[in-house]
Amino acid sequence: MANHYVVRDIDRADPGTIAELRGAGVATAHEAAGRTGLLGPRIEARQAGAAIAGSAVTVSCHPGDNLMVHAAVEVCRPGDVLVVTTTSPSTDGMVGDLLATSLAARGVVGIVIDAGVRDLATLRAMGFPVWSRAVHAQGTVKASPGSVNVPVVAAGQIVRPGDIVVADDDGVLAVPAVSGRAVADAAARRLANEAARRETLAAGTLGVDLYRLRPLLADLGVRYVDRLPADGAS
Repeated sequence: MANHYVVRDIDRADPGTIAELRGAGVATAHEAAGRTGLLGPRIEARQAGAAIAGSAVTVSCHPGDNLMVHAAVEVCRPGDVLVVTTTSPSTDGMVGDLLATSLAARGVVGIVIDAGVRDLATLRAMGFPVWSRAVHAQGTVKASPGSVNVPVVAAGQIVRPGDIVVADDDGVLAVPAVSGRAVADAAARRLANEAARRETLAAGTLGVDLYRLRPLLADLGVRYVDRLPADGAS
């Protein structure tokens, strides 16, 4: 018989670092992390404008069975993000408004689930953010063992307990807690640089000049012409 665990204690990142990464956003933090840690696009935001970050509490479930999600609620702390996966592909609605109510009572800031959610209108009315593989009314059972706070794979990305999970309209990112400070600092530098570039672009400077792309275009054989010949020949 396979071993299954509910791990109570995990190492969490500094709350200030987590807050900085939430403010930076997924796209900037992903670049700052060396373009690593991004979950695949099959997990989508189910509400517009939500932005969260927190320490990952991970769950590995049997498909169509949310027993271990219920078990995970007990070990969640304020500021955590619940990351739910299944051992084989599933789109069943494993989390709905009742579980979300219980999670919110524990201070969980949102759910990332590589499966389905349901009761979406109520979840939105609650202001409880979810990122999911599907929205599906199909219910689940509570019968099969799994594990809480073990490494999991969500949308092709390894997520470890305590990883900093950043999620917004651009997707979901997992940053190892030990790398959080360095990534937050790199993200702050990127934001400052982007602010300066935004002002330059707003003033009318073209991207091909700001990023010195004209020599590259020439090296690649791209030519500027006023019009193509009538017969389309080069």
